[in-house]
Amino acid sequence: MKQRKISKTNVVNFSTYLGMVIFFLVMTALSKAGVLNRSMTGLLVPICCYMSMAVSLNLTVGILGELSLGHAGFMSVGAFAGVIASQSLLDVVPSAGLRLTIAMIVGALFATIAGFIVGAPVLRLQGDYLAIVTLAFGEIIKELVTCLIVGHDENGLHILFNLTGNKTVEDLGLSDTGIAIIKGAQGTASVKTIASFTAGFILVMVTLFIVLNLKHSRAGRAIMALRDNRIATSSIGINTTKYKLMAFVTSAALAGAAGALYGYGSREELEPFHPVLLAESCASLADQILNGQA
Repeated sequence: MKQRKISKTNVVNFSTYLGMVIFFLVMTALSKAGVLNRSMTGLLVPICCYMSMAVSLNLTVGILGELSLGHAGFMSVGAFAGVIASQSLLDVVPSAGLRLTIAMIVGALFATIAGFIVGAPVLRLQGDYLAIVTLAFGEIIKELVTCLIVGHDENGLHILFNLTGNKTVEDLGLSDTGIAIIKGAQGTASVKTIASFTAGFILVMVTLFIVLNLKHSRAGRAIMALRDNRIATSSIGINTTKYKLMAFVTSAALAGAAGALYGYGSREELEPFHPVLLAESCASLADQILNGQA
């Protein structure tokens, strides 16, 4: 029988997965041994969120070759959508792990929708123009969440758009057992930290699996060909719009899942368009440039 040769791609992918597994095992062992202080332990979940966000951004910036600064916006969509979904299920789903999973799925779903809505028109732009429009998308998300007041009681969700700035949580008409979820400019409320390092590790592994497999698939080769020469790619019959949108929307979905995890991993109330999220868009882009991906 002929032995199948192990390709260089499989070796690189395996080493990437192995490195992440080793990192997880080492950090878990150090945490259980009490070597890591409380501050460092609290950073493990955000680190996983940032890793997932950077890998997903590479799909747009490195593999597709488009300059996007809207990743923080997709992360914000995922964070607030996930928090609303999970907090609404407090009485129905008592398991924190299951609610976190639901939050991440909902966050990814809403970020996918946002990615499609934004990507369909703006991917016709290139270079600095695309960066400006995607950055503007983040500002739009900030303003929308600032006007959003959400609560939940036995009657379901109560949603109010505070366009005038004169309304508060009391205007939602919640019952005595109701809880406020988002207080407009004040951000989230009544949200307990339920995210874990294990959940962050799983998210990073799933993100790596999706991005690496897409990169080395037929669609991934079409996306990279589009990055290298758009005119030549379209001239041989490849649907450039389809593959651009595929990469952009997948990247947005993974950012939304990371945002949902971040929303439950942060030890402080998450403000609309948290400053860390905006900084992460720029930091992730810098990471792609320094590593030669952009």
